[in-house]
Amino acid sequence: MIQYLRLILSVPLFLFAVACSTNPTVANGGDPQLDAQARQALQQLFDNTPKAKDLQNQAKAVVVFPSIVKAGLLVGAQGGMGVAFRPDGSVIGYYRARGVSYGLQAGAQTFSEAMFFMTDAALADLTSGTGLSVGVGPSVVVVDAAMAKSLTTSTLQSDVYAFIFGQQGLMAGLGVQGQRIVKFDQ
Repeated sequence: MIQYLRLILSVPLFLFAVACSTNPTVANGGDPQLDAQARQALQQLFDNTPKAKDLQNQAKAVVVFPSIVKAGLLVGAQGGMGVAFRPDGSVIGYYRARGVSYGLQAGAQTFSEAMFFMTDAALADLTSGTGLSVGVGPSVVVVDAAMAKSLTTSTLQSDVYAFIFGQQGLMAGLGVQGQRIVKFDQ
């Protein structure tokens, strides 16, 4: 129990450190370590969910967050850094995801997230100066294992498909949650 309490108390410190970290951009050479982690996480997704590879071929861009940390006790927070890739695998930019939640919740976990942007309008929302607020703007569909098996080119009608995978830790609860994704150099 003490370990979980330490983890919960260390999250605000972690989120502060992430917020104050240097921001890589494509122009200054990027962040090779983050690139490698994002590519590894995406490969893990493809290994476990082969249909996700089909989405990559049709998507305008894929944003991969290799490690998002989430913790909460009534009030929660989450944060992580990610990389946006073109379908050919080249880097478009670097993004930060942040979120807050409120409700009956307790615990801490890490997970990976891959978001497939299927339309130019959704990609424009992501690359705009204000970034993307999940839940506002383009329709985002969170894909689970059962839904992934039934994805076909004729059923793809949403702007963004998000896969959450590689969960570690324990987070339980019910609450209201939001997530915001912004470009690093803004």
